[in-house]
Amino acid sequence: MREYVLANQNAIVWIAGALSFALLVYMLLVFGRFLVYWAGTRHAFRHNRPATPGDPDAFDWHLVVPCRDEEAVVARTLAGLRHAAPHAHLWVVDDDSDDRTRELVLAAAEQDARIHLVQRRRPDARIGKGAALNAAYREIRAWLPADTDPARVVLGVIDADGRLDPGTLAQVCADKALGRADTGAVQIGVRMRNADDRRPLPERGRLANAHARFLVRMQDIEFRANNTGMQLLRRRTGSVGLGGNGQFVRLSALDSLAGPDGRPWPERALLEDYESGLELRLAGWRLTHVTEAEVSQEGLPATRRFLAQRTRWAQGNMQCLRYTRRVLASPNYRWSGKAEVMYTFLQPLVCVLLVLLTPLSLAITAVGLILFPEETATFQFRFGPVMVGAFVLAALPMVAWGLTYRKRLHPDRRWLTGLGWGLLMWLYTYHLFVVATRAALRIALGRNGWAKTRRNAEVQQAGAPTALEA
Repeated sequence: MREYVLANQNAIVWIAGALSFALLVYMLLVFGRFLVYWAGTRHAFRHNRPATPGDPDAFDWHLVVPCRDEEAVVARTLAGLRHAAPHAHLWVVDDDSDDRTRELVLAAAEQDARIHLVQRRRPDARIGKGAALNAAYREIRAWLPADTDPARVVLGVIDADGRLDPGTLAQVCADKALGRADTGAVQIGVRMRNADDRRPLPERGRLANAHARFLVRMQDIEFRANNTGMQLLRRRTGSVGLGGNGQFVRLSALDSLAGPDGRPWPERALLEDYESGLELRLAGWRLTHVTEAEVSQEGLPATRRFLAQRTRWAQGNMQCLRYTRRVLASPNYRWSGKAEVMYTFLQPLVCVLLVLLTPLSLAITAVGLILFPEETATFQFRFGPVMVGAFVLAALPMVAWGLTYRKRLHPDRRWLTGLGWGLLMWLYTYHLFVVATRAALRIALGRNGWAKTRRNAEVQQAGAPTALEA
């Protein structure tokens, strides 16, 4: 073996150098792609202008709350929604809960004629959120008078732990939102209402609560800074994404997707919210994002539940790759919108490739240092600083979001606090590599089941562990 290496030293050095250089170029392209996208989100964030609120009385509002084992939160959610949207109808979809969700909703409905229960039973229940939303759509469609103008009816989707800001409906029907007849759906902002909770895990110790505070704070920064900038960029490119909490869809837009079976939302999809936005855009509807209103939810303080949720999101993102041909061929997407959608589609795959290629790069370097130390050291001396510089540049956008978050939402905090949040946000984003890899493995194993993320208020999980949490 040694004789072979010595005889073919030049060829081996050239191949190793070529592979190392190719990996270096790929990583630089990934970092460059990320920085360009961040620059676009940053510019859109800085130049956002608030819209004038509209008249909620011009629309009929129906808020849909999908529930599965939500007795810990559903009563409070209904009370909050009634306060924020006093004239809206509240439709609770009980996806065959094993707890007292159904009884609590029926008790609330006895006191409020605008609260409705949509009851689902297995085997049709518990197959995904899209199926639950479709059941609500069919119930609402059947309940409405035949002469109802569907363009004036709006369905909002709210998580079982979601709470709307007062005045949300006026912002959703602003002249730049549903006030425009061509707007099919609006997504509002999302915040973590427990971001300032000092003891997210009251039964645990100091170290566990420090980690929980970090996790919840990072989720709040992610949604209120990073994701807001992303949605504002998408608003410019015409590729706004809908989320599972805080989306508002015009009934006429849903009708255009429903088909004869009454299924406007994709069923058995892990990201039925984002996929429904793709379908609406492909059908020619305009989608937009409103920053002046938010829906709050609980940030997840437990690593296991957090990774389960994000793995489902990453796997759902990978499932969206089947839309590639339709998006690229669609006349309803501008070139910038197509580029943004492809960036979103490919993000988990890029993470998986980096996970695979990084050990390969390290292995090539280690073998090179053993067999050809001089040549390998020369290569590292030339290109090592480039990679270090790339990693530093990759940290800057996250640091900037931490500072922006502090300035916009916590001006009473010190500048150094915002800097610390930004640095932690940089570290937090590396969870994307973990969940993308887990998602890829689940796809490879044929595990595509839907899993509910347990609420913080739940003392114990009802039933057996879900597919992602097992």
